[in-house]
Amino acid sequence: MTGPNRAEFARRRRALMRQMGRDAIAILPAAPVRHRNSDVEYDYRQDSDFYYLTGFNEPEAVAVLIPGRSPAEYVLFVRERNREREIWDGRRAGPDGAVEDYSADDAFPITDIDEILPGLLENRARVFYTMGLSQEFDQRVVGWVNSLRAQARSGLQTPQEFVTLDHALHDMRLFKSRAEINLLRRAGTIAARAHVRGMRFCRPGRMEYEVMAELLHEFNSHGADISYHPIVGGGANTCILHYHANNARLNDGDLLLVDAGCEYGYYASDITRTYPVNGRYTPEQRAVYEVVLEAQQAAIGKVKPGNHWNEPHDAAVRAITQGLVRIGLLRGSLPGLIRSGAYKKYFMHRTGHWLGMDVHDVGDYKVGDEWRVFEPGMVLTVEPGVYIEASTRGVPRGFRNVGVRIEDDVVVTRGGCQVLTDAVPKQPDEIEALMAAA
Repeated sequence: MTGPNRAEFARRRRALMRQMGRDAIAILPAAPVRHRNSDVEYDYRQDSDFYYLTGFNEPEAVAVLIPGRSPAEYVLFVRERNREREIWDGRRAGPDGAVEDYSADDAFPITDIDEILPGLLENRARVFYTMGLSQEFDQRVVGWVNSLRAQARSGLQTPQEFVTLDHALHDMRLFKSRAEINLLRRAGTIAARAHVRGMRFCRPGRMEYEVMAELLHEFNSHGADISYHPIVGGGANTCILHYHANNARLNDGDLLLVDAGCEYGYYASDITRTYPVNGRYTPEQRAVYEVVLEAQQAAIGKVKPGNHWNEPHDAAVRAITQGLVRIGLLRGSLPGLIRSGAYKKYFMHRTGHWLGMDVHDVGDYKVGDEWRVFEPGMVLTVEPGVYIEASTRGVPRGFRNVGVRIEDDVVVTRGGCQVLTDAVPKQPDEIEALMAAA
């Protein structure tokens, strides 16, 4: 699957520098190595903003963009080649590789940054930088600027303004290129296969973590990894929105809710399906499931250019409220129930979020006081749900511990939208047929 190439990374840098202006400089540090415990490290994952502009996936690096600077507009500071460390930890690009393989105009050892970067700040009026991610690096950036300001009496022009890098960069990331959508589609296809595998494997007596193992096997078999810790919850656990234990036995007659996605080439998928452990929905389970499915279909129908961000949620709320009245879990007039928020007893979260390099991807949901309008290239999830805990008063026994969520990944197109994750069944008859054939 084709992803961003050198030319696309270069286009992104140029687009950002045009927004910055010729009197500015941008500084982006790479993600640090993080420790799980003692001296055991988590698998390294580059900061999304840093990777979006560079394609460089090593730690201990800093990218600097200096619009209009003739010697070099794009500078990378990276680790030097080190044979001994490379034997232990793997090959490094080094400064030469940063230029040859990652298209930096110039590159230097990261150990030289304190000597070189202050000079790059000279004659720049504004510093584009994201404060608050690393207190240690924040202090270094401020120190470089202050060291220059101390020389102002000698006529040196120094930066007078810090500008958050997030606003311009994250608005760029909200609109996906064709290469990015290809990666999102691939991540969705792999995750869909994993969900189908889980459906075929599921049966009474198995453990939630065994189903999770099937998902992880499918992810890893296609060169992907989890994009977040999977939620695999049966029975009462279907009603815990962020259930993570995944250690309970699956019981005959219960539902299983699986919320799991993978990351492929730095792009995420996010899918949820809910199905019966024994392969057959009870009448009450099917009734709730069909309410949620109708809500998701109504919401997806509102994802198209010109509509605003909240329209899918409004459609889902209306469909869920109507459905809950139909199956007897709510009583009253539809407008009154929506106005009072009566549905929130069973549907307490939003209907989706932006999707991209991060599962909950960057991008504003409002512009000023108005909901953002959908435009081609935006990608989002659509995920309504209904959750009926056993302790909910006045609920017939057959509805208790019934939690249903259905989630797909959707890209806005010129003519409407396209579901990237429709390779996994969600019609109840199709799910039952798939599980019966396993």
